[in-house]
Amino acid sequence: MTERSGAIVMRSGRPVAAAYRKKAIDGRLTALLLFLPPALLLFTLFVVLPIGEAAWYSGFNWNGFGKPTKWIGLDNYRFVFDTRGFGTAFRNNLLIIAVSLTIQLPLALTLALILAEKFRGSVALRMLFFLPYVLAEVATGLIFSFIYDGNYGLLASIYRAFGAEAPHLLASTQTSMLAILIVVVWKYFGFHMMLFIAALQGMDKNLIEAARIDGASRWQVLRHIVVPLLYPTIRLSIFFAVVGSLQLFDLVMPLTRGGPADSSNTMVSFLYNHGISRMRVGFGSAIGVILFVICVTFAITYKRWFMRNE
Repeated sequence: MTERSGAIVMRSGRPVAAAYRKKAIDGRLTALLLFLPPALLLFTLFVVLPIGEAAWYSGFNWNGFGKPTKWIGLDNYRFVFDTRGFGTAFRNNLLIIAVSLTIQLPLALTLALILAEKFRGSVALRMLFFLPYVLAEVATGLIFSFIYDGNYGLLASIYRAFGAEAPHLLASTQTSMLAILIVVVWKYFGFHMMLFIAALQGMDKNLIEAARIDGASRWQVLRHIVVPLLYPTIRLSIFFAVVGSLQLFDLVMPLTRGGPADSSNTMVSFLYNHGISRMRVGFGSAIGVILFVICVTFAITYKRWFMRNE
């Protein structure tokens, strides 16, 4: 090929490349125009509008019937913070977060490190530990309400077998929250375990093999290679655990309904018990707005400081 013919090919290739880029951009723009408006519409209908309505209703003393007319401004928010049970509910949410981060996630990571290895029965064990997460929250609550029953439950049968009197865990202000925490750990650790297993199986095995060839022990490999590579998944699990703990509701209602004496309320069950059930829609809306602000503030802060590069 001569120099002249090569120049012709180069010049003729430029319009082809430009046309290809234009076609690719047009394709992406078409897909964006097709899929973005329906997504924005659904997001507006099911997220933005309900939040806006809750913020609006929180300014009224309203029972949910007819049109809200009695404007009281920010009084509902003052009533929320002045209500003794809200502080208990908030502390319970913090306790659930603490247990999730200190017990649930370490348990999930430990089991993931074991079950990520291929051995006989590992798949069956994964499914067994993941099964509680598949169960509906209400069904899980009903199952454990039977287990905890101090008269006819499984726990009562075990106590009677040893000649002891079974405690009524759900009926005591001292133990009701403990009973819920046990269910929370049992219910959700399998989800985090599967996240960790997926991350472990996606790791570059060459790094681990190279470290072992260089004489690194199993503990050194775990500490200096495996765990650092798991940091993105660990941060994601922490995010899920905190947001899920703040929104916990479906497990509480079948077990204790927030009682006795509001001792096991979470913020969402407190909203239901003191807002919706008592037809104090403005009061309940104020709680919902407070919870929304807490969740969004945490999400933005966590994303900014801990998931900046993800």
